[in-house]
Amino acid sequence: MDYEYLANLLFPEVTDTPEDLEKRFPPREGLPEGAVVTRMAPSPTGFVHLGNLVQGLTSERLAHQSGGVLFLRVEDTDSKREVKGAVEVLIETLKHYGIHFDEGAVMGGDSGAYGPYRQSRRAPIYHVYAKKLVREGLAYPCFCTEEELKEIHEEQEKENANFGYFGKWAKWRDRPVEDIEQMIAAGHKWVLRFRSTGSIENKIKFTDLIKGEIEITENDIDHVLLKSDGIPTYHFAHAVDDHLMRTTHVVRGDEWLSTLPFHLQLFRALGFRPPKYCHIGPLMKMDGNSKRKLSKRKDPELALTYYRAEGFPIEAVYEYILTVLNSNFEDWRRANPDAPTDDFRFSYKKMNPAGSLFDGAKLRDVSKNVIGKMSAERVYELAAGWAAEFDPEFHAALTRDRDRTVAVFAIGRGGKKPRKDFAVFSELKDYMGFFYDEFFAIKETFDPKFAPADVAAIVSEYAEMYDPADDQTAWFDKIKNLGAAHGFAADMKEYRADPDAYKGSVADVSNFIRLALTGKNSSPDMYAVMNILGKQTCVARLLAFAESLK
Repeated sequence: MDYEYLANLLFPEVTDTPEDLEKRFPPREGLPEGAVVTRMAPSPTGFVHLGNLVQGLTSERLAHQSGGVLFLRVEDTDSKREVKGAVEVLIETLKHYGIHFDEGAVMGGDSGAYGPYRQSRRAPIYHVYAKKLVREGLAYPCFCTEEELKEIHEEQEKENANFGYFGKWAKWRDRPVEDIEQMIAAGHKWVLRFRSTGSIENKIKFTDLIKGEIEITENDIDHVLLKSDGIPTYHFAHAVDDHLMRTTHVVRGDEWLSTLPFHLQLFRALGFRPPKYCHIGPLMKMDGNSKRKLSKRKDPELALTYYRAEGFPIEAVYEYILTVLNSNFEDWRRANPDAPTDDFRFSYKKMNPAGSLFDGAKLRDVSKNVIGKMSAERVYELAAGWAAEFDPEFHAALTRDRDRTVAVFAIGRGGKKPRKDFAVFSELKDYMGFFYDEFFAIKETFDPKFAPADVAAIVSEYAEMYDPADDQTAWFDKIKNLGAAHGFAADMKEYRADPDAYKGSVADVSNFIRLALTGKNSSPDMYAVMNILGKQTCVARLLAFAESLK
Protein backbone atom coordinates (compact mmCIF):
# COMPACT_ATOMS: atom_id res chain seq x y z
CA MET A 1 0.00 0.00 0.00
CA ASP A 2 1.30 3.44 -0.95
CA TYR A 3 0.29 5.29 2.20
CA GLU A 4 1.58 8.63 0.94
CA TYR A 5 -0.65 8.33 -2.09
CA LEU A 6 -3.62 7.33 0.10
CA ALA A 7 -3.05 10.27 2.45
CA ASN A 8 -3.11 12.74 -0.45
CA LEU A 9 -6.15 11.00 -1.93
CA LEU A 10 -8.13 11.38 1.31
CA PHE A 11 -6.86 14.82 2.33
CA PRO A 12 -5.86 16.71 -0.80
CA GLU A 13 -6.69 20.07 0.80
CA VAL A 14 -4.38 19.57 3.80
CA THR A 15 -1.08 21.36 3.24
CA ASP A 16 -0.10 22.12 6.84
CA THR A 17 2.11 19.64 8.64
CA PRO A 18 2.32 18.62 12.29
CA GLU A 19 5.54 20.63 12.45
CA ASP A 20 3.62 23.73 11.36
CA LEU A 21 1.15 23.21 14.21
CA GLU A 22 3.93 22.64 16.73
CA LYS A 23 5.27 26.09 15.82
CA ARG A 24 1.80 27.64 15.95
CA PHE A 25 1.11 26.17 19.41
CA PRO A 26 4.50 26.07 21.13
CA PRO A 27 5.11 24.79 24.66
CA ARG A 28 3.91 27.23 27.30
CA GLU A 29 6.55 29.51 28.73
CA GLY A 30 6.86 31.38 32.00
CA LEU A 31 5.16 28.76 34.17
CA PRO A 32 6.83 27.63 37.41
CA GLU A 33 8.24 24.14 37.67
CA GLY A 34 5.51 21.62 38.40
CA ALA A 35 2.74 23.91 37.14
CA VAL A 36 -0.42 22.05 36.15
CA VAL A 37 -2.10 22.94 32.86
CA THR A 38 -5.53 21.40 32.79
CA ARG A 39 -8.97 21.96 31.38
CA MET A 40 -12.65 21.53 31.67
CA ALA A 41 -13.97 20.05 28.47
CA PRO A 42 -17.74 19.57 28.76
CA SER A 43 -20.20 18.89 25.97
CA PRO A 44 -22.91 21.53 25.38
CA THR A 45 -25.89 19.28 26.06
CA GLY A 46 -27.78 21.89 28.11
CA PHE A 47 -27.42 19.93 31.34
CA VAL A 48 -24.73 21.24 33.68
CA HIS A 49 -24.45 18.86 36.61
CA LEU A 50 -22.73 18.46 39.94
CA GLY A 51 -20.10 16.24 38.34
CA ASN A 52 -19.07 19.19 36.14
CA LEU A 53 -18.55 21.26 39.28
CA VAL A 54 -16.60 18.46 41.01
CA GLN A 55 -14.34 18.12 37.99
CA GLY A 56 -14.08 21.88 37.60
CA LEU A 57 -13.15 22.51 41.21
CA THR A 58 -10.57 19.72 41.15
CA SER A 59 -9.04 21.07 37.96
CA GLU A 60 -9.12 24.65 39.21
CA ARG A 61 -7.38 23.83 42.48
CA LEU A 62 -4.69 21.69 40.82
CA ALA A 63 -3.98 24.42 38.26
CA HIS A 64 -4.07 27.54 40.37
CA GLN A 65 -2.39 26.12 43.47
CA SER A 66 0.57 25.16 41.27
CA GLY A 67 0.74 28.48 39.42
CA GLY A 68 -0.57 26.79 36.30
CA VAL A 69 -3.39 27.33 33.81
CA LEU A 70 -7.03 26.30 33.69
CA PHE A 71 -8.81 26.60 30.35
CA LEU A 72 -12.30 25.85 29.08
CA ARG A 73 -12.61 23.77 25.94
CA VAL A 74 -16.06 23.04 24.54
CA GLU A 75 -16.32 19.57 23.05
CA ASP A 76 -19.11 20.20 20.58
CA THR A 77 -18.30 17.64 17.90
CA ASP A 78 -21.56 15.72 18.43
CA SER A 79 -24.10 17.98 16.74
CA LYS A 80 -26.93 15.54 17.48
CA ARG A 81 -26.57 16.06 21.23
CA GLU A 82 -25.84 19.78 21.19
CA VAL A 83 -28.58 22.05 22.54
CA LYS A 84 -28.92 25.56 21.17
CA GLY A 85 -27.59 28.13 23.64
CA ALA A 86 -26.05 25.42 25.83
CA VAL A 87 -22.53 26.83 25.48
CA GLU A 88 -23.65 30.14 26.93
CA VAL A 89 -25.52 28.36 29.75
CA LEU A 90 -22.42 26.32 30.46
CA ILE A 91 -20.10 29.33 30.62
CA GLU A 92 -22.52 31.36 32.75
CA THR A 93 -23.19 28.48 35.18
CA LEU A 94 -19.52 27.69 35.76
CA LYS A 95 -18.83 31.39 36.28
CA HIS A 96 -21.68 31.58 38.79
CA TYR A 97 -20.08 28.79 40.82
CA GLY A 98 -16.69 30.45 40.95
CA ILE A 99 -14.82 28.35 38.40
CA HIS A 100 -12.60 31.00 36.81
CA PHE A 101 -10.71 30.15 33.63
CA ASP A 102 -7.46 31.70 32.56
CA GLU A 103 -8.30 31.14 28.91
CA GLY A 104 -10.69 29.29 26.66
CA ALA A 105 -14.19 29.64 25.31
CA VAL A 106 -16.01 32.82 26.33
CA MET A 107 -19.33 34.35 25.35
CA GLY A 108 -19.22 34.81 21.60
CA GLY A 109 -15.65 33.67 21.04
CA ASP A 110 -12.31 32.71 22.55
CA SER A 111 -9.73 34.16 24.89
CA GLY A 112 -6.22 32.78 24.68
CA ALA A 113 -3.41 31.81 22.32
CA TYR A 114 -4.21 28.10 22.01
CA GLY A 115 -7.66 28.30 20.38
CA PRO A 116 -10.05 27.84 18.82
CA TYR A 117 -11.39 26.40 22.06
CA ARG A 118 -14.52 24.96 20.46
CA GLN A 119 -13.75 21.65 18.80
CA SER A 120 -16.26 22.26 16.01
CA ARG A 121 -13.96 25.05 14.78
CA ARG A 122 -10.79 22.95 14.81
CA ALA A 123 -11.50 20.52 11.94
CA PRO A 124 -8.51 21.69 9.82
CA ILE A 125 -6.19 20.96 12.75
CA TYR A 126 -7.51 17.43 13.19
CA HIS A 127 -7.18 16.76 9.48
CA VAL A 128 -3.46 17.51 9.63
CA TYR A 129 -2.97 14.73 12.15
CA ALA A 130 -5.44 12.44 10.40
CA LYS A 131 -3.33 12.77 7.25
CA LYS A 132 -0.20 12.02 9.29
CA LEU A 133 -1.71 8.79 10.62
CA VAL A 134 -2.79 7.68 7.13
CA ARG A 135 0.65 8.52 5.75
CA GLU A 136 2.21 6.30 8.43
CA GLY A 137 -0.21 3.41 7.89
CA LEU A 138 -1.91 3.97 11.23
CA ALA A 139 -5.35 4.94 9.91
CA TYR A 140 -7.50 3.99 6.94
CA PRO A 141 -10.87 4.85 5.35
CA CYS A 142 -13.87 2.62 5.96
CA PHE A 143 -16.93 2.65 3.70
CA CYS A 144 -19.13 0.29 5.73
CA THR A 145 -22.77 1.31 5.81
CA GLU A 146 -24.97 1.24 8.90
CA GLU A 147 -26.54 -1.96 7.56
CA GLU A 148 -23.16 -3.63 7.17
CA LEU A 149 -22.10 -2.64 10.66
CA LYS A 150 -25.35 -4.07 12.00
CA GLU A 151 -24.67 -7.34 10.19
CA ILE A 152 -21.19 -7.49 11.71
CA HIS A 153 -22.72 -6.98 15.16
CA GLU A 154 -25.21 -9.80 14.55
CA GLU A 155 -22.44 -12.15 13.37
CA GLN A 156 -20.40 -11.40 16.47
CA GLU A 157 -23.45 -12.07 18.62
CA LYS A 158 -23.95 -15.48 16.97
CA GLU A 159 -20.30 -16.40 17.49
CA ASN A 160 -20.34 -15.08 21.07
CA ALA A 161 -17.43 -12.82 20.10
CA ASN A 162 -16.54 -9.40 21.42
CA PHE A 163 -18.36 -6.57 19.70
CA GLY A 164 -16.50 -4.04 17.59
CA TYR A 165 -14.72 -3.40 14.30
CA PHE A 166 -11.56 -5.51 14.46
CA GLY A 167 -9.85 -8.59 13.13
CA LYS A 168 -11.76 -10.45 10.43
CA TRP A 169 -14.68 -8.03 10.81
CA ALA A 170 -12.54 -5.02 9.85
CA LYS A 171 -13.50 -5.31 6.18
CA TRP A 172 -11.71 -2.19 4.98
CA ARG A 173 -8.57 -2.50 7.04
CA ASP A 174 -6.39 -3.97 4.27
CA ARG A 175 -8.32 -3.21 1.10
CA PRO A 176 -6.22 -2.14 -1.90
CA VAL A 177 -6.07 1.52 -2.81
CA GLU A 178 -7.90 0.79 -6.08
CA ASP A 179 -11.03 -0.24 -4.14
CA ILE A 180 -10.81 2.94 -2.10
CA GLU A 181 -10.44 5.09 -5.22
CA GLN A 182 -13.49 3.46 -6.81
CA MET A 183 -15.66 4.10 -3.75
CA ILE A 184 -14.55 7.75 -3.53
CA ALA A 185 -15.13 8.24 -7.27
CA ALA A 186 -18.65 6.81 -6.86
CA GLY A 187 -19.37 9.36 -4.13
CA HIS A 188 -19.54 6.97 -1.19
CA LYS A 189 -18.96 8.47 2.24
CA TRP A 190 -16.22 7.16 4.49
CA VAL A 191 -15.05 7.39 8.06
CA LEU A 192 -11.43 7.28 9.09
CA ARG A 193 -10.53 4.42 11.43
CA PHE A 194 -7.54 3.88 13.65
CA ARG A 195 -5.44 0.83 12.78
CA SER A 196 -5.06 -0.77 16.19
CA THR A 197 -2.03 -2.92 16.91
CA GLY A 198 -3.33 -4.08 20.30
CA SER A 199 -4.57 -7.45 21.48
CA ILE A 200 -7.03 -8.37 24.20
CA GLU A 201 -4.52 -11.03 25.21
CA ASN A 202 -2.25 -8.29 26.50
CA LYS A 203 -2.49 -6.23 29.67
CA ILE A 204 -0.87 -2.89 30.30
CA LYS A 205 -0.13 -1.25 33.63
CA PHE A 206 -1.01 2.36 34.14
CA THR A 207 -0.71 4.72 37.10
CA ASP A 208 -3.67 7.00 37.66
CA LEU A 209 -3.06 9.86 40.09
CA ILE A 210 -6.25 9.09 42.03
CA LYS A 211 -6.78 5.35 41.58
CA GLY A 212 -3.12 4.37 41.73
CA GLU A 213 -1.67 1.56 39.64
CA ILE A 214 -4.25 -0.24 37.55
CA GLU A 215 -4.05 -3.02 34.98
CA ILE A 216 -6.10 -2.69 31.82
CA THR A 217 -6.62 -4.74 28.67
CA GLU A 218 -5.11 -3.42 25.44
CA ASN A 219 -7.41 -1.99 22.82
CA ASP A 220 -7.84 -4.07 19.66
CA ILE A 221 -10.74 -2.12 18.12
CA ASP A 222 -10.25 0.00 15.00
CA HIS A 223 -12.19 2.94 16.42
CA VAL A 224 -13.46 5.80 14.28
CA LEU A 225 -11.25 8.89 14.32
CA LEU A 226 -13.13 11.08 11.83
CA LYS A 227 -16.82 10.80 11.09
CA SER A 228 -18.13 10.97 7.54
CA ASP A 229 -18.60 14.75 7.83
CA GLY A 230 -14.91 15.19 8.67
CA ILE A 231 -15.61 16.01 12.31
CA PRO A 232 -13.54 14.00 14.79
CA THR A 233 -14.80 11.74 17.51
CA TYR A 234 -14.11 12.77 21.09
CA HIS A 235 -11.25 10.29 21.32
CA PHE A 236 -9.23 11.70 18.43
CA ALA A 237 -10.05 15.34 19.17
CA HIS A 238 -9.06 15.19 22.82
CA ALA A 239 -5.69 13.60 22.05
CA VAL A 240 -4.82 16.27 19.49
CA ASP A 241 -6.17 19.13 21.59
CA ASP A 242 -4.57 18.09 24.86
CA HIS A 243 -1.20 17.93 23.12
CA LEU A 244 -1.45 21.22 21.25
CA MET A 245 -2.95 23.05 24.23
CA ARG A 246 -0.07 21.63 26.28
CA THR A 247 -2.30 19.93 28.85
CA THR A 248 -0.29 18.27 31.62
CA HIS A 249 -3.18 16.75 33.60
CA VAL A 250 -6.60 15.46 32.55
CA VAL A 251 -9.30 15.34 35.23
CA ARG A 252 -12.37 13.34 34.23
CA GLY A 253 -14.92 10.84 35.52
CA ASP A 254 -13.89 7.22 35.85
CA GLU A 255 -16.52 6.19 33.31
CA TRP A 256 -13.78 7.09 30.80
CA LEU A 257 -11.39 4.44 32.16
CA SER A 258 -12.65 1.92 29.62
CA THR A 259 -11.42 4.17 26.81
CA LEU A 260 -8.00 4.74 28.33
CA PRO A 261 -6.26 1.91 26.40
CA PHE A 262 -7.38 3.46 23.11
CA HIS A 263 -6.39 6.95 24.23
CA LEU A 264 -2.90 5.79 25.22
CA GLN A 265 -2.56 4.10 21.83
CA LEU A 266 -3.58 7.32 20.13
CA PHE A 267 -1.03 9.42 21.96
CA ARG A 268 1.67 6.92 21.11
CA ALA A 269 0.66 6.73 17.43
CA LEU A 270 0.59 10.53 17.17
CA GLY A 271 4.01 10.81 18.77
CA PHE A 272 2.65 12.72 21.76
CA ARG A 273 3.53 12.35 25.41
CA PRO A 274 0.26 11.53 27.19
CA PRO A 275 -0.89 13.77 30.03
CA LYS A 276 -1.25 12.51 33.56
CA TYR A 277 -4.77 11.28 34.27
CA CYS A 278 -6.95 11.81 37.34
CA HIS A 279 -10.06 9.65 37.09
CA ILE A 280 -12.66 10.75 39.64
CA GLY A 281 -15.03 8.19 41.13
CA PRO A 282 -18.79 8.77 40.82
CA LEU A 283 -20.94 10.82 43.15
CA MET A 284 -23.26 8.45 45.01
CA LYS A 285 -26.13 8.66 47.44
CA MET A 286 -27.75 6.27 49.86
CA ASP A 287 -30.84 4.55 48.53
CA GLY A 288 -32.17 2.53 51.43
CA ASN A 289 -29.23 0.51 52.72
CA SER A 290 -27.24 0.61 49.49
CA LYS A 291 -25.37 3.20 47.48
CA ARG A 292 -26.10 4.20 43.90
CA LYS A 293 -24.86 6.82 41.48
CA LEU A 294 -26.67 10.13 41.37
CA SER A 295 -29.17 9.97 38.54
CA LYS A 296 -30.35 12.73 36.22
CA ARG A 297 -33.80 11.13 36.19
CA LYS A 298 -34.16 10.45 39.92
CA ASP A 299 -32.13 13.12 41.68
CA PRO A 300 -32.85 16.84 41.14
CA GLU A 301 -29.75 17.66 43.18
CA LEU A 302 -27.55 16.40 40.34
CA ALA A 303 -28.37 19.50 38.26
CA LEU A 304 -26.55 22.71 39.21
CA THR A 305 -29.74 24.65 38.50
CA TYR A 306 -31.18 22.98 41.61
CA TYR A 307 -28.70 24.74 43.92
CA ARG A 308 -29.32 28.09 42.31
CA ALA A 309 -33.09 27.75 42.51
CA GLU A 310 -32.99 26.54 46.12
CA GLY A 311 -30.73 29.44 47.03
CA PHE A 312 -27.58 27.77 48.28
CA PRO A 313 -24.79 30.35 48.49
CA ILE A 314 -21.97 29.61 46.07
CA GLU A 315 -19.54 29.58 48.98
CA ALA A 316 -21.54 26.82 50.68
CA VAL A 317 -21.67 24.57 47.63
CA TYR A 318 -17.97 25.16 47.01
CA GLU A 319 -17.08 24.37 50.62
CA TYR A 320 -19.25 21.25 50.67
CA ILE A 321 -17.63 19.92 47.50
CA LEU A 322 -14.24 20.32 49.16
CA THR A 323 -15.45 18.15 52.06
CA VAL A 324 -16.53 15.55 49.51
CA LEU A 325 -13.28 15.63 47.55
CA ASN A 326 -10.61 15.86 50.24
CA SER A 327 -10.89 13.77 53.38
CA ASN A 328 -8.83 16.23 55.43
CA PHE A 329 -10.78 19.39 54.57
CA GLU A 330 -13.09 19.21 57.59
CA ASP A 331 -10.16 18.89 59.98
CA TRP A 332 -8.54 21.87 58.28
CA ARG A 333 -11.76 23.88 58.55
CA ARG A 334 -12.07 23.15 62.29
CA ALA A 335 -8.51 24.34 62.78
CA ASN A 336 -9.05 27.38 60.52
CA PRO A 337 -12.70 28.37 61.02
CA ASP A 338 -12.40 31.80 59.42
CA ALA A 339 -9.80 31.17 56.71
CA PRO A 340 -10.79 31.47 53.04
CA THR A 341 -11.11 28.13 51.26
CA ASP A 342 -8.33 29.14 48.85
CA ASP A 343 -5.91 28.73 51.77
CA PHE A 344 -6.69 25.01 51.93
CA ARG A 345 -4.04 22.88 50.24
CA PHE A 346 -6.07 20.66 47.95
CA SER A 347 -4.54 17.31 47.00
CA TYR A 348 -5.62 14.61 44.55
CA LYS A 349 -3.96 12.15 46.95
CA LYS A 350 -6.77 12.77 49.43
CA MET A 351 -9.53 11.89 46.95
CA ASN A 352 -11.47 8.66 47.38
CA PRO A 353 -10.65 6.35 44.42
CA ALA A 354 -14.06 4.67 44.69
CA GLY A 355 -16.05 7.90 44.59
CA SER A 356 -17.79 10.03 47.19
CA LEU A 357 -21.13 9.96 48.96
CA PHE A 358 -23.41 12.96 48.42
CA ASP A 359 -25.15 13.90 51.67
CA GLY A 360 -27.87 16.52 51.28
CA ALA A 361 -28.27 16.96 55.04
CA LYS A 362 -24.57 17.65 55.42
CA LEU A 363 -24.69 20.17 52.59
CA ARG A 364 -27.46 22.01 54.46
CA ASP A 365 -25.38 22.02 57.65
CA VAL A 366 -22.40 23.41 55.77
CA SER A 367 -24.64 26.05 54.21
CA LYS A 368 -26.04 27.08 57.62
CA ASN A 369 -22.50 27.48 58.92
CA VAL A 370 -21.41 29.50 55.91
CA ILE A 371 -24.43 31.82 56.06
CA GLY A 372 -24.06 32.11 59.84
CA LYS A 373 -20.58 33.60 59.41
CA MET A 374 -21.66 36.17 56.82
CA SER A 375 -22.31 39.79 57.66
CA ALA A 376 -25.90 40.99 57.62
CA GLU A 377 -25.06 43.13 54.58
CA ARG A 378 -23.69 40.14 52.68
CA VAL A 379 -26.75 38.04 53.50
CA TYR A 380 -28.95 40.89 52.29
CA GLU A 381 -27.11 41.10 48.96
CA LEU A 382 -27.34 37.36 48.32
CA ALA A 383 -30.94 37.08 49.49
CA ALA A 384 -32.05 40.02 47.36
CA GLY A 385 -30.20 38.60 44.35
CA TRP A 386 -31.85 35.21 44.77
CA ALA A 387 -35.32 36.70 45.30
CA ALA A 388 -35.00 38.96 42.25
CA GLU A 389 -34.64 35.85 40.10
CA PHE A 390 -36.92 33.38 41.84
CA ASP A 391 -39.47 35.32 43.96
CA PRO A 392 -40.07 38.88 42.67
CA GLU A 393 -42.86 39.56 45.18
CA PHE A 394 -40.58 38.70 48.10
CA HIS A 395 -37.78 40.70 46.48
CA ALA A 396 -40.01 43.79 46.49
CA ALA A 397 -40.57 43.39 50.22
CA LEU A 398 -36.91 42.73 51.03
CA THR A 399 -35.67 45.76 49.16
CA ARG A 400 -38.45 48.18 50.17
CA ASP A 401 -36.36 49.31 53.15
CA ARG A 402 -32.82 48.05 52.90
CA ASP A 403 -31.73 49.16 56.38
CA ARG A 404 -34.71 47.47 58.00
CA THR A 405 -34.04 44.18 56.20
CA VAL A 406 -30.36 44.31 57.10
CA ALA A 407 -31.41 44.82 60.73
CA VAL A 408 -33.53 41.66 60.49
CA PHE A 409 -30.53 39.67 59.21
CA ALA A 410 -28.38 41.16 61.98
CA ILE A 411 -30.47 39.53 64.74
CA GLY A 412 -28.31 36.97 66.51
CA ARG A 413 -25.50 37.39 64.01
CA GLY A 414 -21.87 37.59 65.09
CA GLY A 415 -20.26 36.28 68.24
CA LYS A 416 -18.99 32.78 68.93
CA LYS A 417 -22.36 31.11 68.45
CA PRO A 418 -24.30 32.93 65.71
CA ARG A 419 -27.83 31.81 64.88
CA LYS A 420 -28.16 29.30 62.08
CA ASP A 421 -31.80 29.62 61.16
CA PHE A 422 -31.79 28.79 57.47
CA ALA A 423 -29.67 26.88 54.97
CA VAL A 424 -31.01 28.27 51.70
CA PHE A 425 -32.58 31.51 50.60
CA SER A 426 -35.74 29.73 49.47
CA GLU A 427 -36.48 29.26 53.20
CA LEU A 428 -36.29 32.98 53.93
CA LYS A 429 -39.92 33.83 53.32
CA ASP A 430 -41.00 31.29 55.91
CA TYR A 431 -38.26 32.40 58.31
CA MET A 432 -38.80 36.17 58.14
CA GLY A 433 -41.96 36.76 56.13
CA PHE A 434 -43.80 37.91 59.27
CA PHE A 435 -41.78 41.13 59.18
CA TYR A 436 -43.88 42.14 56.16
CA ASP A 437 -47.62 42.57 56.46
CA GLU A 438 -48.31 40.99 53.07
CA PHE A 439 -46.74 37.68 54.19
CA PHE A 440 -47.80 37.68 57.85
CA ALA A 441 -50.23 34.96 58.90
CA ILE A 442 -50.88 32.88 62.02
CA LYS A 443 -49.47 29.56 60.85
CA GLU A 444 -49.17 27.69 64.16
CA THR A 445 -51.01 27.50 67.45
CA PHE A 446 -50.32 27.17 71.18
CA ASP A 447 -50.52 24.00 73.22
CA PRO A 448 -54.22 23.08 73.71
CA LYS A 449 -53.61 22.63 77.46
CA PHE A 450 -53.75 26.41 77.76
CA ALA A 451 -57.18 28.06 77.98
CA PRO A 452 -57.80 30.45 75.03
CA ALA A 453 -59.29 32.96 77.47
CA ASP A 454 -56.03 33.06 79.45
CA VAL A 455 -53.97 33.48 76.29
CA ALA A 456 -56.26 36.25 75.00
CA ALA A 457 -56.13 38.10 78.31
CA ILE A 458 -52.33 37.94 78.52
CA VAL A 459 -51.83 39.08 74.94
CA SER A 460 -54.32 41.96 75.09
CA GLU A 461 -52.97 43.20 78.43
CA TYR A 462 -49.43 43.05 77.10
CA ALA A 463 -50.49 45.21 74.16
CA GLU A 464 -51.38 47.95 76.64
CA MET A 465 -48.11 47.79 78.59
CA TYR A 466 -45.62 47.34 75.74
CA ASP A 467 -43.19 50.23 75.53
CA PRO A 468 -40.43 50.14 72.89
CA ALA A 469 -38.38 52.48 75.07
CA ASP A 470 -37.86 49.69 77.63
CA ASP A 471 -34.45 48.08 77.70
CA GLN A 472 -34.32 44.30 77.46
CA THR A 473 -34.40 43.79 81.24
CA ALA A 474 -37.46 46.00 81.76
CA TRP A 475 -39.12 44.42 78.72
CA PHE A 476 -38.71 40.91 80.12
CA ASP A 477 -39.71 41.93 83.65
CA LYS A 478 -43.07 43.08 82.29
CA ILE A 479 -43.60 39.68 80.67
CA LYS A 480 -42.70 37.86 83.89
CA ASN A 481 -44.97 40.04 86.02
CA LEU A 482 -47.85 39.70 83.57
CA GLY A 483 -47.50 35.94 83.57
CA ALA A 484 -47.36 35.77 87.35
CA ALA A 485 -50.58 37.78 87.57
CA HIS A 486 -52.29 35.09 85.49
CA GLY A 487 -50.89 32.11 87.36
CA PHE A 488 -47.77 31.44 85.33
CA ALA A 489 -44.40 30.93 87.03
CA ALA A 490 -42.07 33.91 86.60
CA ASP A 491 -39.03 31.81 87.55
CA MET A 492 -38.15 28.71 85.52
CA LYS A 493 -36.44 26.99 88.46
CA GLU A 494 -39.59 27.32 90.54
CA TYR A 495 -41.68 26.00 87.67
CA ARG A 496 -39.46 22.96 87.14
CA ALA A 497 -39.51 22.25 90.90
CA ASP A 498 -43.33 22.18 91.05
CA PRO A 499 -44.99 22.48 87.61
CA ASP A 500 -48.42 21.47 88.95
CA ALA A 501 -48.52 24.64 91.02
CA TYR A 502 -48.74 26.83 87.92
CA LYS A 503 -50.71 27.11 84.70
CA GLY A 504 -47.39 27.32 82.88
CA SER A 505 -44.13 29.27 82.88
CA VAL A 506 -42.80 32.59 81.68
CA ALA A 507 -41.55 30.71 78.60
CA ASP A 508 -45.16 29.91 77.71
CA VAL A 509 -46.20 33.53 78.22
CA SER A 510 -43.38 34.66 75.94
CA ASN A 511 -44.52 32.15 73.34
CA PHE A 512 -48.10 33.50 73.36
CA ILE A 513 -46.68 36.91 72.49
CA ARG A 514 -44.34 35.40 69.89
CA LEU A 515 -47.21 33.55 68.26
CA ALA A 516 -49.31 36.71 68.09
CA LEU A 517 -46.49 38.73 66.51
CA THR A 518 -44.85 36.20 64.18
CA GLY A 519 -47.51 33.55 63.64
CA LYS A 520 -45.01 30.88 64.73
CA ASN A 521 -43.76 29.20 67.89
CA SER A 522 -40.13 29.89 67.09
CA SER A 523 -38.42 33.03 65.91
CA PRO A 524 -35.28 35.11 66.36
CA ASP A 525 -34.86 37.14 69.57
CA MET A 526 -38.28 38.64 70.35
CA TYR A 527 -36.95 41.85 71.84
CA ALA A 528 -35.11 42.61 68.59
CA VAL A 529 -38.07 41.45 66.51
CA MET A 530 -40.45 43.81 68.28
CA ASN A 531 -38.09 46.76 67.93
CA ILE A 532 -37.97 46.20 64.17
CA LEU A 533 -41.73 45.63 63.81
CA GLY A 534 -42.46 48.87 65.69
CA LYS A 535 -45.07 49.60 68.35
CA GLN A 536 -47.98 50.20 65.98
CA THR A 537 -47.60 46.84 64.25
CA CYS A 538 -46.94 44.99 67.51
CA VAL A 539 -50.03 46.38 69.25
CA ALA A 540 -52.23 45.77 66.22
CA ARG A 541 -51.15 42.14 65.92
CA LEU A 542 -51.45 41.46 69.65
CA LEU A 543 -55.00 42.81 69.77
CA ALA A 544 -56.01 41.01 66.58
CA PHE A 545 -54.70 37.72 67.97
CA ALA A 546 -56.55 38.22 71.24
CA GLU A 547 -59.74 38.99 69.35
CA SER A 548 -59.39 35.82 67.28
CA LEU A 549 -59.44 33.73 70.45
CA LYS A 550 -62.78 35.04 71.70
